[in-house]
Amino acid sequence: MNTSSQNYNYYKNIFKNTPMPFAFVDMDLFNKNIQDIIKRASGKKIRIASKSIRCVELIKKILSSNSIFRGVMCYHPLEAVYLSENGLDNLLIAYPFYNEQQIVAVCNEIKKGKLIIAMLDLPVHAEQLNHIAEKENCVLPICMDIDMSSDFGSLHFGVRRSKISTTEQALKLVHQIKKLKNLRLTGVMGYEAQIAGVGDLTGNFVKSFIIIILKKRSIKEIIARRANIVNTIHAQGYQLEFVNGGGTGSMESTLKESCITEIAVGSGFYAPTLFDNYSNFQHQPATAYAIEITRHPKEDIYTCFGGGYIASGAIEKSKLPKPYLPEGAKLIDTEGAGEVQTPIVYKGTEKLIVGDPIFMRHAKAGELCERFNSLYLVSDGKIVGQTKTYRGDGKCFV
Repeated sequence: MNTSSQNYNYYKNIFKNTPMPFAFVDMDLFNKNIQDIIKRASGKKIRIASKSIRCVELIKKILSSNSIFRGVMCYHPLEAVYLSENGLDNLLIAYPFYNEQQIVAVCNEIKKGKLIIAMLDLPVHAEQLNHIAEKENCVLPICMDIDMSSDFGSLHFGVRRSKISTTEQALKLVHQIKKLKNLRLTGVMGYEAQIAGVGDLTGNFVKSFIIIILKKRSIKEIIARRANIVNTIHAQGYQLEFVNGGGTGSMESTLKESCITEIAVGSGFYAPTLFDNYSNFQHQPATAYAIEITRHPKEDIYTCFGGGYIASGAIEKSKLPKPYLPEGAKLIDTEGAGEVQTPIVYKGTEKLIVGDPIFMRHAKAGELCERFNSLYLVSDGKIVGQTKTYRGDGKCFV
Protein backbone atom coordinates (compact mmCIF):
# COMPACT_ATOMS: atom_id res chain seq x y z
CA MET A 1 0.00 0.00 0.00
CA ASN A 2 1.19 3.49 -0.81
CA THR A 3 1.11 5.97 2.07
CA SER A 4 1.36 9.69 2.64
CA SER A 5 4.08 12.17 1.87
CA GLN A 6 6.32 10.47 -0.72
CA ASN A 7 3.47 9.85 -3.13
CA TYR A 8 3.08 13.04 -5.19
CA ASN A 9 3.84 11.18 -8.42
CA TYR A 10 1.65 8.26 -7.34
CA TYR A 11 -1.43 10.49 -7.26
CA LYS A 12 -0.28 12.66 -10.16
CA ASN A 13 -0.08 9.58 -12.40
CA ILE A 14 -3.48 8.33 -11.26
CA PHE A 15 -5.14 11.64 -12.13
CA LYS A 16 -3.08 12.67 -15.16
CA ASN A 17 -6.18 13.00 -17.37
CA THR A 18 -8.59 14.31 -14.72
CA PRO A 19 -9.76 17.95 -14.88
CA MET A 20 -9.17 19.91 -11.68
CA PRO A 21 -10.34 20.77 -9.10
CA PHE A 22 -11.52 17.41 -7.80
CA ALA A 23 -11.67 15.51 -4.52
CA PHE A 24 -10.83 11.88 -3.94
CA VAL A 25 -10.70 9.11 -1.38
CA ASP A 26 -7.76 6.73 -1.30
CA MET A 27 -9.65 3.52 -0.58
CA ASP A 28 -6.51 1.69 0.55
CA LEU A 29 -6.02 4.27 3.31
CA PHE A 30 -9.76 4.54 3.97
CA ASN A 31 -9.98 0.78 4.53
CA LYS A 32 -6.93 0.88 6.80
CA ASN A 33 -8.60 3.60 8.86
CA ILE A 34 -11.70 1.42 9.18
CA GLN A 35 -9.63 -1.46 10.50
CA ASP A 36 -7.65 0.76 12.87
CA ILE A 37 -10.87 2.25 14.27
CA ILE A 38 -12.25 -1.26 14.81
CA LYS A 39 -9.12 -2.13 16.80
CA ARG A 40 -9.34 1.08 18.84
CA ALA A 41 -12.99 0.35 19.72
CA SER A 42 -12.05 -2.88 21.56
CA GLY A 43 -15.42 -4.46 20.83
CA LYS A 44 -17.59 -1.43 21.66
CA LYS A 45 -20.26 -0.63 19.08
CA ILE A 46 -19.65 2.36 16.80
CA ARG A 47 -22.26 4.72 15.37
CA ILE A 48 -21.05 6.50 12.22
CA ALA A 49 -21.17 10.30 12.36
CA SER A 50 -22.50 11.13 8.90
CA LYS A 51 -21.50 14.81 8.94
CA SER A 52 -17.89 13.65 8.64
CA ILE A 53 -18.63 11.44 5.61
CA ARG A 54 -21.49 13.06 3.61
CA CYS A 55 -21.51 10.29 1.01
CA VAL A 56 -24.12 7.51 1.08
CA GLU A 57 -21.94 4.90 -0.64
CA LEU A 58 -19.07 5.34 1.81
CA ILE A 59 -21.39 5.28 4.83
CA LYS A 60 -22.80 2.00 3.54
CA LYS A 61 -19.30 0.65 2.95
CA ILE A 62 -18.31 1.31 6.56
CA LEU A 63 -21.53 -0.21 7.91
CA SER A 64 -21.07 -3.37 5.85
CA SER A 65 -17.41 -3.82 6.76
CA ASN A 66 -17.97 -5.13 10.29
CA SER A 67 -20.86 -5.78 12.69
CA ILE A 68 -19.22 -3.42 15.20
CA PHE A 69 -20.72 -0.55 13.20
CA ARG A 70 -24.32 0.03 14.24
CA GLY A 71 -26.42 2.87 12.94
CA VAL A 72 -25.74 6.42 11.85
CA MET A 73 -25.58 9.71 13.74
CA CYS A 74 -27.12 12.33 11.43
CA TYR A 75 -26.87 16.10 11.72
CA HIS A 76 -30.23 17.11 10.21
CA PRO A 77 -33.74 15.59 10.23
CA LEU A 78 -34.12 15.78 6.44
CA GLU A 79 -30.71 14.15 6.09
CA ALA A 80 -32.05 11.28 8.21
CA VAL A 81 -35.06 11.04 5.88
CA TYR A 82 -32.73 11.07 2.85
CA LEU A 83 -30.57 8.29 4.31
CA SER A 84 -33.68 6.31 5.22
CA GLU A 85 -34.94 6.61 1.65
CA ASN A 86 -31.54 5.31 0.52
CA GLY A 87 -31.95 2.13 2.57
CA LEU A 88 -30.28 3.05 5.85
CA ASP A 89 -31.86 2.55 9.28
CA ASN A 90 -31.20 3.22 12.97
CA LEU A 91 -30.66 6.93 12.45
CA LEU A 92 -29.97 9.15 15.44
CA ILE A 93 -30.39 12.88 14.76
CA ALA A 94 -27.66 14.49 16.85
CA TYR A 95 -29.18 17.96 17.16
CA PRO A 96 -32.63 19.13 18.31
CA PHE A 97 -35.05 20.34 15.64
CA TYR A 98 -38.30 22.27 15.98
CA ASN A 99 -39.68 22.82 12.47
CA GLU A 100 -43.07 21.14 11.99
CA GLN A 101 -42.48 20.03 8.40
CA GLN A 102 -39.23 18.35 9.41
CA ILE A 103 -40.90 16.55 12.32
CA VAL A 104 -43.70 15.38 10.00
CA ALA A 105 -41.14 14.06 7.49
CA VAL A 106 -39.42 12.06 10.23
CA CYS A 107 -42.75 10.70 11.49
CA ASN A 108 -43.63 9.54 7.99
CA GLU A 109 -40.44 7.46 7.83
CA ILE A 110 -41.10 6.03 11.29
CA LYS A 111 -44.58 4.97 10.22
CA LYS A 112 -42.93 3.02 7.40
CA GLY A 113 -41.12 0.98 10.06
CA LYS A 114 -37.84 2.88 10.14
CA LEU A 115 -35.99 3.72 13.36
CA ILE A 116 -35.24 7.44 13.49
CA ILE A 117 -34.47 9.00 16.87
CA ALA A 118 -34.97 12.69 17.63
CA MET A 119 -32.75 14.68 19.99
CA LEU A 120 -33.83 17.02 22.79
CA ASP A 121 -32.54 18.80 25.86
CA LEU A 122 -35.25 21.40 26.56
CA PRO A 123 -38.91 21.16 27.64
CA VAL A 124 -39.91 23.13 24.55
CA HIS A 125 -38.30 20.44 22.37
CA ALA A 126 -40.36 17.75 24.08
CA GLU A 127 -43.63 19.69 23.82
CA GLN A 128 -43.21 20.42 20.11
CA LEU A 129 -42.09 16.89 19.19
CA ASN A 130 -44.98 15.36 21.12
CA HIS A 131 -47.53 17.82 19.69
CA ILE A 132 -46.62 17.06 16.07
CA ALA A 133 -46.17 13.33 16.67
CA GLU A 134 -49.63 13.19 18.22
CA LYS A 135 -51.16 14.89 15.18
CA GLU A 136 -49.32 12.43 12.94
CA ASN A 137 -50.42 9.42 15.04
CA CYS A 138 -46.77 8.52 15.59
CA VAL A 139 -44.74 7.50 18.62
CA LEU A 140 -41.42 9.28 18.27
CA PRO A 141 -38.25 7.72 19.72
CA ILE A 142 -36.16 10.37 21.46
CA CYS A 143 -32.68 10.76 22.93
CA MET A 144 -31.64 13.14 25.70
CA ASP A 145 -28.49 15.16 24.99
CA ILE A 146 -26.47 15.84 28.14
CA ASP A 147 -23.69 18.41 28.44
CA MET A 148 -20.19 16.99 28.76
CA SER A 149 -18.16 20.19 29.03
CA SER A 150 -16.18 21.02 32.17
CA ASP A 151 -15.86 24.28 34.06
CA PHE A 152 -12.58 24.92 35.86
CA GLY A 153 -13.16 28.23 37.61
CA SER A 154 -13.68 30.83 34.89
CA LEU A 155 -12.44 28.45 32.17
CA HIS A 156 -15.16 26.67 30.19
CA PHE A 157 -13.49 23.58 28.72
CA GLY A 158 -15.75 22.23 26.00
CA VAL A 159 -18.60 23.42 23.78
CA ARG A 160 -21.88 25.10 24.69
CA ARG A 161 -24.34 22.48 23.66
CA SER A 162 -26.98 20.96 25.94
CA LYS A 163 -28.95 22.53 28.79
CA ILE A 164 -28.71 19.27 30.75
CA SER A 165 -25.55 19.20 32.86
CA THR A 166 -26.79 17.90 36.23
CA THR A 167 -28.74 14.91 37.47
CA GLU A 168 -31.50 17.23 38.70
CA GLN A 169 -31.91 18.83 35.29
CA ALA A 170 -32.05 15.43 33.59
CA LEU A 171 -34.59 14.16 36.10
CA LYS A 172 -36.85 17.17 35.56
CA LEU A 173 -36.91 16.57 31.81
CA VAL A 174 -37.53 12.84 32.34
CA HIS A 175 -40.59 13.63 34.46
CA GLN A 176 -41.94 15.83 31.66
CA ILE A 177 -41.30 13.15 29.01
CA LYS A 178 -43.22 10.61 31.12
CA LYS A 179 -46.36 12.73 30.71
CA LEU A 180 -46.10 12.89 26.92
CA LYS A 181 -47.71 9.87 25.30
CA ASN A 182 -46.19 10.22 21.84
CA LEU A 183 -42.55 10.29 22.95
CA ARG A 184 -40.45 7.26 23.87
CA LEU A 185 -37.14 7.88 25.62
CA THR A 186 -34.72 5.36 24.12
CA GLY A 187 -31.25 6.80 24.62
CA VAL A 188 -28.84 9.27 26.12
CA MET A 189 -26.06 11.06 24.27
CA GLY A 190 -23.15 13.13 25.58
CA TYR A 191 -20.39 14.45 23.33
CA GLU A 192 -17.16 15.31 25.13
CA ALA A 193 -15.91 17.71 22.46
CA GLN A 194 -13.03 18.94 24.61
CA ILE A 195 -11.60 15.40 24.60
CA ALA A 196 -12.67 14.15 21.17
CA GLY A 197 -12.05 17.31 19.17
CA VAL A 198 -8.96 18.89 20.73
CA GLY A 199 -5.54 17.56 19.78
CA ASP A 200 -2.68 17.67 22.25
CA LEU A 201 0.16 17.99 19.72
CA THR A 202 0.03 21.75 19.27
CA GLY A 203 3.67 22.48 18.52
CA ASN A 204 3.83 24.49 21.75
CA PHE A 205 5.06 22.50 24.76
CA VAL A 206 3.30 24.63 27.38
CA LYS A 207 -0.02 24.65 25.50
CA SER A 208 0.14 20.88 24.91
CA PHE A 209 0.93 20.25 28.58
CA ILE A 210 -2.04 22.36 29.68
CA ILE A 211 -4.38 20.54 27.27
CA ILE A 212 -3.22 17.14 28.55
CA ILE A 213 -3.82 18.17 32.18
CA LEU A 214 -7.24 19.67 31.41
CA LYS A 215 -8.26 16.55 29.51
CA LYS A 216 -7.30 14.27 32.39
CA ARG A 217 -9.26 16.37 34.88
CA SER A 218 -12.25 16.61 32.55
CA ILE A 219 -12.36 12.88 31.80
CA LYS A 220 -12.49 12.04 35.50
CA GLU A 221 -15.29 14.53 36.09
CA ILE A 222 -17.48 13.63 33.10
CA ILE A 223 -17.26 9.88 33.76
CA ALA A 224 -18.96 10.42 37.11
CA ARG A 225 -21.50 12.88 35.70
CA ARG A 226 -22.59 10.65 32.83
CA ALA A 227 -22.89 7.57 35.05
CA ASN A 228 -24.98 9.44 37.62
CA ILE A 229 -27.41 10.74 35.00
CA VAL A 230 -27.76 7.36 33.28
CA ASN A 231 -28.30 5.57 36.61
CA THR A 232 -30.93 8.14 37.59
CA ILE A 233 -32.82 7.58 34.33
CA HIS A 234 -32.68 3.82 34.85
CA ALA A 235 -34.07 4.31 38.37
CA GLN A 236 -37.11 5.99 36.78
CA GLY A 237 -37.98 2.73 35.06
CA TYR A 238 -36.42 3.39 31.66
CA GLN A 239 -34.41 0.65 30.02
CA LEU A 240 -32.30 2.73 27.67
CA GLU A 241 -31.52 1.09 24.35
CA PHE A 242 -28.25 2.99 23.97
CA VAL A 243 -25.91 5.43 25.67
CA ASN A 244 -23.79 7.26 23.11
CA GLY A 245 -20.58 9.17 23.72
CA GLY A 246 -17.23 10.11 22.40
CA GLY A 247 -15.72 10.77 19.01
CA THR A 248 -12.63 9.90 16.99
CA GLY A 249 -10.35 11.70 19.41
CA SER A 250 -11.75 10.22 22.64
CA MET A 251 -12.35 6.56 21.88
CA GLU A 252 -9.84 5.25 24.40
CA SER A 253 -11.27 7.19 27.35
CA THR A 254 -14.94 6.88 26.37
CA LEU A 255 -14.96 3.10 25.90
CA LYS A 256 -13.79 2.66 29.52
CA GLU A 257 -17.12 3.97 30.81
CA SER A 258 -19.32 1.03 31.75
CA CYS A 259 -22.54 2.89 30.93
CA ILE A 260 -21.49 3.62 27.33
CA THR A 261 -22.96 1.21 24.77
CA GLU A 262 -21.72 2.92 21.60
CA ILE A 263 -19.18 5.50 20.43
CA ALA A 264 -19.76 8.01 17.64
CA VAL A 265 -16.93 8.08 15.09
CA GLY A 266 -16.73 10.07 11.87
CA SER A 267 -13.58 12.09 11.18
CA GLY A 268 -11.24 9.15 11.70
CA PHE A 269 -12.33 7.52 8.44
CA TYR A 270 -11.12 10.45 6.29
CA ALA A 271 -8.51 11.76 8.79
CA PRO A 272 -8.39 15.49 7.96
CA THR A 273 -5.58 17.74 9.16
CA LEU A 274 -7.10 18.58 12.56
CA PHE A 275 -6.70 14.91 13.43
CA ASP A 276 -2.96 14.92 12.83
CA ASN A 277 -2.55 16.44 16.29
CA TYR A 278 -3.25 13.54 18.66
CA SER A 279 -0.53 11.69 20.52
CA ASN A 280 -2.53 8.52 21.23
CA PHE A 281 -3.48 7.56 17.66
CA GLN A 282 -2.67 8.35 14.03
CA HIS A 283 -4.97 7.61 11.11
CA GLN A 284 -4.09 7.81 7.43
CA PRO A 285 -4.89 10.87 5.24
CA ALA A 286 -7.48 9.11 3.11
CA THR A 287 -9.14 12.17 1.57
CA ALA A 288 -7.68 15.08 -0.38
CA TYR A 289 -8.42 17.44 -3.22
CA ALA A 290 -6.41 18.68 -6.18
CA ILE A 291 -6.03 22.22 -7.51
CA GLU A 292 -4.26 23.09 -10.75
CA ILE A 293 -1.15 25.23 -11.12
CA THR A 294 -2.15 27.95 -13.58
CA ARG A 295 0.60 30.54 -12.97
CA HIS A 296 4.26 30.63 -12.02
CA PRO A 297 4.73 34.28 -11.01
CA LYS A 298 8.06 33.87 -9.27
CA GLU A 299 10.66 31.22 -8.59
CA ASP A 300 9.38 28.79 -5.95
CA ILE A 301 5.84 30.26 -6.09
CA TYR A 302 3.11 28.43 -7.99
CA THR A 303 -0.37 29.94 -8.18
CA CYS A 304 -3.26 27.48 -8.35
CA PHE A 305 -6.88 28.02 -9.33
CA GLY A 306 -9.37 27.89 -6.43
CA GLY A 307 -8.68 25.99 -3.24
CA GLY A 308 -10.05 28.26 -0.51
CA TYR A 309 -12.13 25.64 1.25
CA ILE A 310 -12.02 26.93 4.82
CA ALA A 311 -13.33 24.81 7.72
CA SER A 312 -15.97 26.07 10.14
CA GLY A 313 -15.41 27.04 13.76
CA ALA A 314 -13.40 29.78 15.42
CA ILE A 315 -11.36 31.62 12.81
CA GLU A 316 -7.74 30.57 13.16
CA LYS A 317 -4.92 29.23 11.04
CA SER A 318 -5.72 25.59 11.86
CA LYS A 319 -8.99 25.89 9.87
CA LEU A 320 -7.14 26.54 6.61
CA PRO A 321 -6.61 23.65 4.21
CA LYS A 322 -3.00 22.53 3.98
CA PRO A 323 -0.83 21.65 0.98
CA TYR A 324 -0.29 17.91 1.21
CA LEU A 325 1.72 16.89 -1.84
CA PRO A 326 4.36 17.49 -3.02
CA GLU A 327 5.88 17.32 0.42
CA GLY A 328 7.17 20.67 1.63
CA ALA A 329 4.62 22.81 -0.22
CA LYS A 330 3.21 25.62 1.92
CA LEU A 331 0.64 28.39 1.84
CA ILE A 332 1.72 32.03 1.95
CA ASP A 333 0.70 33.49 5.32
CA THR A 334 -0.43 36.81 3.86
CA GLU A 335 -2.73 35.18 1.27
CA GLY A 336 -3.75 31.76 2.58
CA ALA A 337 -6.10 29.64 0.45
CA GLY A 338 -8.11 31.87 -1.85
CA GLU A 339 -11.57 31.91 -3.39
CA VAL A 340 -10.27 31.76 -6.97
CA GLN A 341 -6.52 31.43 -6.59
CA THR A 342 -4.10 30.00 -4.05
CA PRO A 343 -0.37 30.71 -4.24
CA ILE A 344 1.85 27.87 -3.05
CA VAL A 345 5.49 28.11 -2.00
CA TYR A 346 7.49 25.05 -2.98
CA LYS A 347 11.28 24.62 -2.89
CA GLY A 348 11.48 20.86 -3.20
CA THR A 349 12.86 18.54 -5.86
CA GLU A 350 9.70 17.98 -7.93
CA LYS A 351 9.80 19.91 -11.22
CA LEU A 352 6.41 21.62 -11.18
CA ILE A 353 4.94 23.23 -14.28
CA VAL A 354 1.69 24.92 -15.25
CA GLY A 355 -1.01 22.24 -15.46
CA ASP A 356 0.39 20.14 -12.60
CA PRO A 357 -1.70 19.44 -9.50
CA ILE A 358 -1.12 20.49 -5.93
CA PHE A 359 -2.84 18.08 -3.56
CA MET A 360 -4.48 19.66 -0.52
CA ARG A 361 -6.09 18.34 2.66
CA HIS A 362 -9.07 19.91 4.38
CA ALA A 363 -9.01 20.78 8.08
CA LYS A 364 -12.28 18.97 8.80
CA ALA A 365 -13.70 15.80 7.33
CA GLY A 366 -17.13 15.94 5.70
CA GLU A 367 -17.20 19.67 5.02
CA LEU A 368 -15.02 19.14 1.95
CA CYS A 369 -17.91 17.24 0.34
CA GLU A 370 -19.97 20.43 0.32
CA ARG A 371 -17.56 21.68 -2.38
CA PHE A 372 -17.70 18.71 -4.75
CA ASN A 373 -20.48 16.77 -6.46
CA SER A 374 -18.50 13.55 -6.43
CA LEU A 375 -15.47 11.81 -4.99
CA TYR A 376 -13.06 9.77 -7.08
CA LEU A 377 -12.22 6.45 -5.45
CA VAL A 378 -8.66 5.24 -5.99
CA SER A 379 -6.89 2.00 -5.09
CA ASP A 380 -3.71 0.25 -6.12
CA GLY A 381 -2.58 3.06 -8.39
CA LYS A 382 -5.76 3.65 -10.37
CA ILE A 383 -9.22 5.17 -10.27
CA VAL A 384 -11.64 2.39 -9.31
CA GLY A 385 -14.85 4.38 -9.08
CA GLN A 386 -16.62 7.65 -8.58
CA THR A 387 -19.41 8.27 -6.10
CA LYS A 388 -21.77 11.15 -5.40
CA THR A 389 -21.57 13.30 -2.31
CA TYR A 390 -24.69 14.71 -0.66
CA ARG A 391 -24.15 17.78 -2.85
CA GLY A 392 -24.01 15.59 -5.94
CA ASP A 393 -27.42 14.22 -4.98
CA GLY A 394 -28.70 17.79 -4.82
CA LYS A 395 -28.85 17.82 -1.03
CA CYS A 396 -27.82 20.77 1.11
CA PHE A 397 -28.96 20.37 4.71
CA VAL A 398 -27.15 23.16 6.51
